[in-house]
Amino acid sequence: MLVLTLTAAFPALHPPKCGTGVSSNCVGPTPWQSAFLFSAFGLLVIGASGIRPCNLAFGADQFNPNTDSGRKGINSFFNWYYFTYTFAMMISLTLIVYVQANVNWAIGLGIPAFLMFLSVAFFFVGSRIYVKVLPEGSPLTSMAQVLVVAFKKRKLKLPEQPWSNLFNYFPPNSINSKLPYSAQLRFLNKAAIITTDDKINTDGSAANPWCLCSIQQVEALKCVIRVIPIWISGILYYVIIAQMQSYVVFQAIQSNRHLGSGKFRIPAATYIVFMMLSLSIWIPLYDRLILPSLRRITRKDEPISLLQRVGIGMVLAIVTMLTSALVETHRRTLALTHPTLGLVPRKGAISSMNGCWLIPQLAIAGISEAFTVIGLIEFYYKQFPENMRSFAGSFVFCASAMSSYLSSFVISVVHRTTRVGESENWLSEDLNKGRLDYFYYLVAGLEVINLGYFLVCSKYYKYKTTEKNIEDVAMEELQPQKPTV
Repeated sequence: MLVLTLTAAFPALHPPKCGTGVSSNCVGPTPWQSAFLFSAFGLLVIGASGIRPCNLAFGADQFNPNTDSGRKGINSFFNWYYFTYTFAMMISLTLIVYVQANVNWAIGLGIPAFLMFLSVAFFFVGSRIYVKVLPEGSPLTSMAQVLVVAFKKRKLKLPEQPWSNLFNYFPPNSINSKLPYSAQLRFLNKAAIITTDDKINTDGSAANPWCLCSIQQVEALKCVIRVIPIWISGILYYVIIAQMQSYVVFQAIQSNRHLGSGKFRIPAATYIVFMMLSLSIWIPLYDRLILPSLRRITRKDEPISLLQRVGIGMVLAIVTMLTSALVETHRRTLALTHPTLGLVPRKGAISSMNGCWLIPQLAIAGISEAFTVIGLIEFYYKQFPENMRSFAGSFVFCASAMSSYLSSFVISVVHRTTRVGESENWLSEDLNKGRLDYFYYLVAGLEVINLGYFLVCSKYYKYKTTEKNIEDVAMEELQPQKPTV
């Protein structure tokens, strides 16, 4: 952020302003200026890739998942983490953007740079009281060892009682919970078959982990493999979020954005904030009112399972797209059959439909995101082995990134397949000439297919089970009033 601020503050680091004359030309950036700007983007990518996946795991690691208070604290943590994340995005898209556009770009970039400095300072000030989990080597190496050894021993036959005859070394003081034997993906269990050539150290560990793996390594890999089908459904879900952040702005541009009879118009890009506002309102209601009520009714710590929570969000995603299609049909009909409010350059006529009609679809999308995205974050954290929780955090952002590419692919296919001769395609630059409502119905259909795929995966998914730590449960009984988030 500091490098970005410098590019805006010093004239030597950015090209000069374009002239105001009709014949004036704009001078592009020099190679050195471009390199300086791209270095800032590179640093941002590196910094974000280190912060975003790890702060989820780091924050949740401050709670003990083996106690009732710790489990409730973890559940609330994910809700409030996403609440603060969304609230910060709202501030960035409103106040910070206003400062950049109307005051000064250097100040607009300097404010988040200063806030980032404060966050780093507060982080290090509290470092002495944090629970810090020490790394135990590369989990990716352990997964590779299981795959290699299972392939080497693919021709061997599993024993009749594999849960008692396979190699099951559990390292002392390991941060991982001890995982029980499972019958799923049985071909991987062959990595734990002990042969006459395998040597075992005096402490019980394998002398060569590339020749013999423990059941704990095998089960850890199974945890990751079982999550992947659910993760794929999350990629398809994020297409909804991508559409709400793009085409709803185009709808707003060609709608009546005036508030009442006054002259003030809501900026088209600001409509996205309504989705974030809906999410920010829903999370406290769900965490403090709805969830405690469901716990009292069902007498369960988790009245709604993680996959049920994700599924509810996917159903709401379908409702979002259907609502968007109906609203777009109404907007387009008014634009074609009623007097318009002017023309947008390179777009088309402005419909007389009030832009407030766009709020319901955004509100439903925000609630859907609260269910699905937060549910997936918590799901990845709880289903991955403890030493892979930062890796689990990256699954969320990786799915979001891949959905952007998928969304671009779907849009390009629609552009090519819906154009007939010289006519406009569904996603015409002028929405009045296109059929954005048909595109929304298409995305809704894709989400229906995705929901069916998710339900099948959920039916056969087996949650990770662990052996409880008796000492933690005893401490919980001695300290029942342990504070939670």
